[in-house]
Amino acid sequence: QVQLVESGGGLVQAGGSLRLSCAASGRTFSSYAMGWFRQTPGKEREFVAAISRSGQSTYYGDSVKGRFTISRDNAKNTVYVQMNSLKPEDTAVYYCAADVTYYSGSYASTKRFDYDYWGQGTQVTVSS
Repeated sequence: QVQLVESGGGLVQAGGSLRLSCAASGRTFSSYAMGWFRQTPGKEREFVAAISRSGQSTYYGDSVKGRFTISRDNAKNTVYVQMNSLKPEDTAVYYCAADVTYYSGSYASTKRFDYDYWGQGTQVTVSS
């Protein structure tokens, strides 16, 4: 079992920045990959970013490349996403997720169905 708790959401103006955090507990944090997804009403959950268990490999959705940065601190059992140059279309509920499947090498999935555990979500609202 893995428990995930997101924090850091809020209201920000377009062009601003936010950093989301996700604290994990329950299993050895460095043994699994982590991802961030987001969802708006009536739409499917969208991939934002993912990071391998070691932090060596990172992946980004096309809509956030160059603006968002995912990172993790295995000593603190926490994954982050730094969001810069925010746009109104970034408004969504953001979820962190854990994929406990073992992958050889340094890999993280970009597919939401590969993730086993999810946080409760944190709202990010970007005003124009």
